Amino acid sequence: MTNDSWKLDGVTDHLEIDTSPDEKQIPLPHELPILPLRGLVVFPLTAVPLTIGQPRSIRMVEDASLQDRLIGLVLSKNAEIETPLPADLHSVGTLALIHRKFSAPDGTIRLLVQGISRFKIIETVSTDPYIRAIVEPFQETREDGLEVSALLRNVKDQFTHISEMIPSFPEELVNNISIIEDPLRVVYTIANFQRMEVDEAQHILEIESLQEKLHHLVSILVRESEILELGQKIQNEARSKIEKYQREYYLREQIRAIQKELGEEDDVTSDVEDFRKKIEGINLPSEAKTQAQRELDRLSRLPSSSPEYGVIRTYLDWVVSLPWSKVTPDNLDITHARNILDEDHFGLKEVKERILEFLAVRLLRQQRGEELEKIPTSDSIRRERQGVILCFVGPPGVGKTSLGQSIARAMGRNFIHTALGGIRDEAEIRGHRRTYIGAMPGRIIQAMRRVNSKNPVFMLDEIDKLTYDFHGDPASALLEVLDPEQNTEFWDNYLEVPFDLSQVMFITTANVMDTIPVPLQDRMEIIRIPGYTEREKVEIAQHYLIPRQVRETGLFPQEVKFSQDAIQTVIRKYTRESGVRNLDRNLGGVCRKLAIRVAQNQNFPENITPEIVRETLGRPKFFGMEEIASRITLPGIATGLAVTSAGGDILFIEATQMPGSKGFTVTGSVGNVMQESARAAFSYVRSRMEKFAITPEQIDKIDIHLHIPAGSQPKDGPSAGITIITALVSLLTGRMVRPEVGMTGEITLRGQVLPVGGIKEKVLAAHRFGLKEVILPRLNEPDLEELPEEVISTIKFTFADTVDSVLDHVLEKPKRKRNYSQKATNIAKQRSSKESPDEQSSTGG
Repeated sequence: MTNDSWKLDGVTDHLEIDTSPDEKQIPLPHELPILPLRGLVVFPLTAVPLTIGQPRSIRMVEDASLQDRLIGLVLSKNAEIETPLPADLHSVGTLALIHRKFSAPDGTIRLLVQGISRFKIIETVSTDPYIRAIVEPFQETREDGLEVSALLRNVKDQFTHISEMIPSFPEELVNNISIIEDPLRVVYTIANFQRMEVDEAQHILEIESLQEKLHHLVSILVRESEILELGQKIQNEARSKIEKYQREYYLREQIRAIQKELGEEDDVTSDVEDFRKKIEGINLPSEAKTQAQRELDRLSRLPSSSPEYGVIRTYLDWVVSLPWSKVTPDNLDITHARNILDEDHFGLKEVKERILEFLAVRLLRQQRGEELEKIPTSDSIRRERQGVILCFVGPPGVGKTSLGQSIARAMGRNFIHTALGGIRDEAEIRGHRRTYIGAMPGRIIQAMRRVNSKNPVFMLDEIDKLTYDFHGDPASALLEVLDPEQNTEFWDNYLEVPFDLSQVMFITTANVMDTIPVPLQDRMEIIRIPGYTEREKVEIAQHYLIPRQVRETGLFPQEVKFSQDAIQTVIRKYTRESGVRNLDRNLGGVCRKLAIRVAQNQNFPENITPEIVRETLGRPKFFGMEEIASRITLPGIATGLAVTSAGGDILFIEATQMPGSKGFTVTGSVGNVMQESARAAFSYVRSRMEKFAITPEQIDKIDIHLHIPAGSQPKDGPSAGITIITALVSLLTGRMVRPEVGMTGEITLRGQVLPVGGIKEKVLAAHRFGLKEVILPRLNEPDLEELPEEVISTIKFTFADTVDSVLDHVLEKPKRKRNYSQKATNIAKQRSSKESPDEQSSTGG
C-alpha cells in the first residue's frame, strides 16, 4: 500500500496530547491494519499530525475509526515507492491511536495520532484493500543506575543547548522535557523533534535497550550541536564583515558629503565616482563588469601617490573606453553597395560579388529571422557566425587597401587599418600582461578602441610579412582572431577578460601566399587579385588616377586632357607592373611638369600626347617585345613565366657550355625547388640524347652553366621545368628558341608536363611584355576561363602534355646551311636504316 503521510508543521498539537493511564494499558491486537509511512517515523508516547491522500489509506483510516481506532505505523524502506508491498516495509513499527480526524477540501484526510507502543510484524495477512498483518509486542529493556541517569541528564542538557542556538525553538517544549522523569519518554519526545535522518530515527525505534537508545541519541545531539555552533560562528563572522563594510561605506559617504560641501573633493574620490558612473552606464558583459568592479574597489582603497594607482587607473580607462556593445547599423542596400564599389574601383568582379553576397545573406537573415528560428535544427547549426575573414592576395598597387575602405563605405561601417609587416612579438597581437612595466593591450584591442564600434571593417595589412623569434609567433596568435569559431571570446593578456570580435569584418592583404602559415590560410577566404590588363589600366587612369592627380597638383580638369595614346605610352614605355602604383606616379609626374608651366604663366599644352609624355618623363624605361628579341639572339636562351611578390613577370633562363667534364652549375639566387627542376631537366636531356642527336662525347667534354639573371632577387618555385629543359636542348642542338613564345610548367623525369599555379598572373605578364604565344600544361586549360577576353584574343595558347611536344613547337627548325653541331650531323647520318631520310633531316643538327 502506498503512503503519502507527511509530518505537519507546528508544535502545539504535540503538546496538547498526553498519554492517559488508559492509553498506556491499551493492549496490542493480534491483527492490525498497517499504514506505510514515507520519510517519517512515529515514536511511542508522542503525538504526530499526518495527512492521508491515497484511496486505500483513506479507507483503512475510515474502517479503523469505526472500530477501535488503532492502526500500525511502519516506515517504508524506499521513500520513492508510491505503493510499497509488505516486503518494502520495516518489521518494527508503532501502535497508534487516532485522536482526531477531519476531511480537507482537497480530498485528503488530516489525522492526529498518538503513539502507544512498539510492535513487530510476524506475518502479512492481506494486502487488499490495504495491508493487514499479525503482530506481537516488542517491549524495551529498561535499565537503572547512575549511567542511565547521567545519560538522561546529558541528553536534556544537549537538547537545551541546541534550543538556545535556534531562536524559533518553542520555550515551552524545552520546559516540558526538563520536568519529564521517564527516560523512555524523554528519548522518544526529543527524537520526535530533533532533526535527523529517517534511518537514524528508525534505528532508535528498533533499539531494545534504553541505555543504548540514550547513547545513540547523545551522539546525534552532540553532532547537531557542533554543526549549529559552526554555522553560528560562520554567520557571526559574515555579519561582522558586513557590518564592517557598512560602517566603512557610511564613513566614506560622510567624508564625501563633507568634502563636497567644502569643495575639497580629492582626486581619488573623483576618479572612483567617474569610473563607477561609466561602468554602470555602458553595457559590459558580466565577466568584464565583475573584473572592472573588483579593480575599482582596489582603486578606492589606494592613495593617489601609490605606483599601483596609476596602473589600475589606466586599466579601467581601457575597459570603459572599449566598444563592448556599440555597433553601427549596416547599410544592406545591395544596389547602393554595388554603385559604391563600381564608383571606387574598376573591374575586380570576384571581390565585388563576394561583398554583395555577404550583404544579401545579412539582409535575408534580418527579413526571415523569425521564420528561420522556427525551423527545427541543432544548436551548432543555429549559431550564426557573423564575422567574415577575407584575404586579398595580389601584387602591390592593385588596390587591396583602398578596396577595404570602399567596402566599409558601402556597408556604412567604420574602417580601421593596421599594418602587420615586421611584427615579431606575440604581445603585439595579444597584449602584454599587466605585471610588466608599460604594459598595453595588443594591436587588435587598440584598434577597436580607436574605431569605437564593435562591428568595423578591420584591415590587417601585409599578413605575409609576419616574422617570429624568441618573443613568440604572432602568426599563431592571429589564429584566434581570424577564426569565426573562436573570436567570440578573444583573450587579450592585458584586459584579462574575453572580448567579442565575431561581428568584425576582417580583411587581410598579402602579396604572396607562400609565407603565410597553412593553419592561418585555412581560416581565411582567399580572393586573388592578379593585376590589370592594359585596357583596365587605361580605364583606371582615365576615371580615377588622372582626376586625382590633376586635383592634387592644383590644376583644373579643363586644363589637362590625356589622350588614350598618351596613357598607353606611359603604360608600355614607363611602367611594367601588375598594379597601377607606378602608373599613378608617372601620370603625376606629367601633371607636375605642367604645373610648373602654369605657375610661371608659360604656354602649356592642354592635350597630352605621346610626344609630350616623352618630353616630360624622359627616355622610355621599357621596350616590350623589342627587349625580349634583343635578349634571345643565340641558342640556349628561353623565356619563362613566373609569379613574384610584385605579380606576374617573365624570366630569362640562359645556358652556356665550356670545356670540362660533365659539370653542371646553376646560379642566379635560385631556391631548392628550382635547383631540383634544373637537375631533373639535365637528367632528362641526357636520357634522350639520341632523340636530340647529341653524342655522349659532346656531353662528356663540356661543363654546362645554367643562369637566371637578376641574381639579387631570390627565385624559386615548381614552374620553370619546361623553360630550363628548352634552354638546355637549344644549347646542345644549336636550335634557336622562338622569341615571341613564353612558357610555364613543371616536368617529370619521364618527360610529362605537370600543371602549375598562378596562370592568370603569368598570362597577364606575357600580355604586358607583348608575347604572342604562351605554352601551358594541358591540365591548366580550364584556368583560361578566368582571363579577360582582350587577353585571350591577343595571345595564342598552346597546351602541352609532354616535353617533346613543347620542344617541337618552341624550337626553330634547323637550317642545313648553318652548322651548329657537326658531330650531331654525323650521328644523324649514321642512324639505322629503319629511319627515313626525312626523319634524319628533321632530327639532325
